[in-house]
Amino acid sequence: MQPIRELHGVDARTFSEQIEVAYEPVVMRGLVADWSAVHAGRSSPAHASRYVAQFDNGREVDAILMPPQARGEIQYDAAMDGFNFVRNRLPISAIIEQLSRYARFEQAPSVAVQSALIEECLPGFTRENALGILDPGVAPRIWLGNRITVPAHFDESNNVACVVAGRRRFTLFPPQEVGNLYIGPLDFAPTGAAMSMVRLSAPDFERFPRFRAALSAARVAELEPGDAIFIPTLWWHHVESLDREFNLLVNYWWNGALGGAGRIASAMDCLLHALLNVGPLPPELRAAWEALFKHYVFEPQPDRVAHIPAHRRGVLDAATPDVRQRMRNLLIAKLKRDIADDV
Repeated sequence: MQPIRELHGVDARTFSEQIEVAYEPVVMRGLVADWSAVHAGRSSPAHASRYVAQFDNGREVDAILMPPQARGEIQYDAAMDGFNFVRNRLPISAIIEQLSRYARFEQAPSVAVQSALIEECLPGFTRENALGILDPGVAPRIWLGNRITVPAHFDESNNVACVVAGRRRFTLFPPQEVGNLYIGPLDFAPTGAAMSMVRLSAPDFERFPRFRAALSAARVAELEPGDAIFIPTLWWHHVESLDREFNLLVNYWWNGALGGAGRIASAMDCLLHALLNVGPLPPELRAAWEALFKHYVFEPQPDRVAHIPAHRRGVLDAATPDVRQRMRNLLIAKLKRDIADDV
């Protein structure tokens, strides 16, 4: 596996002009080294725990608990009828107390808070720990736990992940490796996002032979407190929390293509619709639709609508909010007719 590209001294201009636009992952060393939370994280797990707990307003957040034999690796159960963890809702301080108790165990259960909005559970945290390279409207989220491994999955948003306490190893795969990663169900996944069924720590190459090709394309980096990583939309990322007692990460998701901190549009809807309506077609019709998708979506030419008067381009000119809303209305009406026909 090759190392992920690294940069030092990244500022807002460097990020927007050189990193975000390149669609390549980048490790930004020392990006948040001046955060108060990072100073606490470098001191000790106990210091980091006290620092975070002081902001807790008692609001419950989603947490997961895994038995020791799971070794912190989020997975399906053996029959793929469920997952190898249970869910709970607790305040951040209660979870920190669990982590403190489990730190004394030789073989500890694994506990993790994943993707809790910081402003909802730790108000005041961001005043002392602000990320200056993004729009302030991009909401930070906290990921807190002991040793946890999240298998390779993707997000439909750009992602900046900042390591605050503990170390984290990121293994990334380009989107094109999807066929070599043996992705599980799209609509039944432990983390909510479809994920690889291969255990990176012990890959079964007899069951997953193409995973060798994925490894040859993989990129890896280990981050210390104060470091951050940019993960572009749809890049597969496998994330390991490496420290035994206490790991803390703050991340930021935003949809760069559609303008910052607002509502994230999901192309997954299109994929599901294509699976429903294009997937069952015979090969010659799928090839015909492939040509249409290439022409209109994947390989559009600048002059593809030049022959149509501007006022008649309709849904082919999706640059304005009015046209996008009209397209949504058309899809909603069509889906409602399909449902009525099925009934």
